[in-house]
Amino acid sequence: MGNRFLIFAAISGFFCVAFGAFAAHGLEPHLSFLQLDWIDKGLKYQFFHTLALFALGLFVSATQNQAVPACRNCGLNWIGYSWAIGILCFSFSLYGLALTGIKTLVWLTPVGGIAFLIGWGALVFISIANSLKARG
Repeated sequence: MGNRFLIFAAISGFFCVAFGAFAAHGLEPHLSFLQLDWIDKGLKYQFFHTLALFALGLFVSATQNQAVPACRNCGLNWIGYSWAIGILCFSFSLYGLALTGIKTLVWLTPVGGIAFLIGWGALVFISIANSLKARG
């Protein structure tokens, strides 16, 4: 499980740097301010969630030899896959909108935003559950 998140984070991080540089140096003269803003917004959300996925992957790898209930692994999967889906739907819909002008791509953007929220909500739930379990 952890390796999938680390692999996705590594690929996503590579893409952020490569596409960010390409957008800044190769696309800037050809795109409007609004199009560049969409790309910038997509890159920011992608990078933040790439770092979060990286941390999640490291956590899972560091704790993989511990005896944990299956529900914890399920929760961590919800977090990681939600963030990955969020990156793909939110950020890539903004990139596609900026580069192609296909307006229907904006329908994927809120799906990605909801996926981000599901991942963060799952993290909140697991954190509170673990905190209450430690007290009791």
